[in-house]
Amino acid sequence: MTKRIHVLEDDSDIRYIIEYLLKDEGYELQLSSSVSELKSKLRDSLPDLFIIDVMLPDGNGIEICDDLKSDMFTRHIPVIVMSANPRSKQMSSQACADDYISKPFDLDDVVNRINNLLLKKTA
Repeated sequence: MTKRIHVLEDDSDIRYIIEYLLKDEGYELQLSSSVSELKSKLRDSLPDLFIIDVMLPDGNGIEICDDLKSDMFTRHIPVIVMSANPRSKQMSSQACADDYISKPFDLDDVVNRINNLLLKKTA
């Protein structure tokens, strides 16, 4: 069964790169550029993994991660937080993120981290 990844990233170039990379790896993608768009799409279906940017036009990815990990319907879903701000790594850990990717990122590293988290989830 194809795994679905929800990417919350406001930068269209980064969103496009991640979309292209993950579709090439065989993943199904849901894309959002804002917190409100994410919340709207979550009403329809839940993904197998979230990738969330920290700096968003209508919210903070650390807070979104914390909300997802506090909600009984989404707490089991792995969350990867992405940021160019080095201080975000510690904050993402406090929000119970499953992993952290600093920008700029290595494409192979992103794929490996996603694959590892999804393997852990099914194990």
